[in-house]
Amino acid sequence: MRLPPAILAKTEEILREVLRFTAPADVTLSRFFKDNPRFGGRERGVIAEAVYAVLRNKSFYTDFAGSGNTPSMRRLALLGLSETVGIDALGGLTEDETHFLTRVKEVDRSLLPKQMQANLPQWLYEKLVAQFGEDEALKLAAVLNTPAPLDLRVNSLKANREEVIAKLAEAPIAAEPMTYAPLGLRVYKKPALQNLELFKQGAIEVQDEGSQVLAQILGARRGEMVVDFCAGAGGKTLAVGALMRNTGRLYAFDVSEKRLSKLKPRMARSGLSNVHPVLIAHERDAKVKRLAGKIDRVLVDAPCSGLGTLRRNPDVKWRQKPDAIAEMQEKQASILDGASRLLKSGGRLVYATCSLLNEENDMIVEQFLATHPDFELVPMNQVLAEQKIPLEMDNYLKLLPHKHQTDGFFAAVLERKAKAAAAKDEKADEADSAE
Repeated sequence: MRLPPAILAKTEEILREVLRFTAPADVTLSRFFKDNPRFGGRERGVIAEAVYAVLRNKSFYTDFAGSGNTPSMRRLALLGLSETVGIDALGGLTEDETHFLTRVKEVDRSLLPKQMQANLPQWLYEKLVAQFGEDEALKLAAVLNTPAPLDLRVNSLKANREEVIAKLAEAPIAAEPMTYAPLGLRVYKKPALQNLELFKQGAIEVQDEGSQVLAQILGARRGEMVVDFCAGAGGKTLAVGALMRNTGRLYAFDVSEKRLSKLKPRMARSGLSNVHPVLIAHERDAKVKRLAGKIDRVLVDAPCSGLGTLRRNPDVKWRQKPDAIAEMQEKQASILDGASRLLKSGGRLVYATCSLLNEENDMIVEQFLATHPDFELVPMNQVLAEQKIPLEMDNYLKLLPHKHQTDGFFAAVLERKAKAAAAKDEKADEADSAE
């Protein structure tokens, strides 16, 4: 079945906007589809996937799109669409365009320069090579340049995994259990979940397997006081709340009212009543200070470069700049310090990012431990054993798309030592009063 010519024209139009990188690609696409309501679900899917194909392959495609008689934006649109639906589905092509697409498809990418194979900006490619070595960096990049599957989390308050697999099969949607997340399911097609009763009733939520593992390693128990310090739209908050069996108190902190507003309908579907969304101005907010020394568990999913999510958000690698990483580090260190004050003696904090870079991960934790002698690192292999998660790690959790088929995630578990906690809190309060 051939695509109508309007699809190519509209793909070219939206690409022109997306490639300005003035906003995240998903936001730009969402606005575009709102302005063009006549497109059906299939057409929207084709256009979106074509845009993401261009973003994933931008280095390679741009090099080839810069020659020939057709305007380069049209050639980029053609390359994205041919990647998504195949050359034969594109109608109205000139002979030159058909020849161009065929020639690009036949290119042996293994013969290209390594950075072009990786389809990464130079600064990021060099960072990954320095951190992982060239061979490993290329394997990682190859998987980052493929679309992610659809991951679901079963809400254990409403269903079990076997029931959900059976109900999805009736749709019919094939889903398979995940390896690491005990409530996770993986779907390789992308159905309209919002139309399913399972989704409407809160039995399933969309959540990457790595994100589910982060919620699991927090180890929150029934009746505890828990804080999700950077809750966002609340994916991990909901997972933690279900693990607490809807008991205790779970605070969802965030500095964005817009993000927290997205949590409320999800909470309503989930059946959770132990979640308390709290808008804070910053990590030193009085609402945070009031809970100092009272919390059993804190999850800090820190703002970061987002480079572990490139399968889902390929525009991030082109929008992110190297000097922004240093700014991120300052913010991450400050948030971690602020969140750590919440913990009672023996309490645990999980510091996590969806970044691949040591600067945002190991280095932040090591710097924190060097300046907070009242905390100690709990080796990740111990935590994973406690939670019965079949992963082999050393001190830190490092999930990588090419090894674990998840988004890229980092996590460290920090525990507050019992003896020094009271004295540390007193000093911190004195310092705050003096500011």
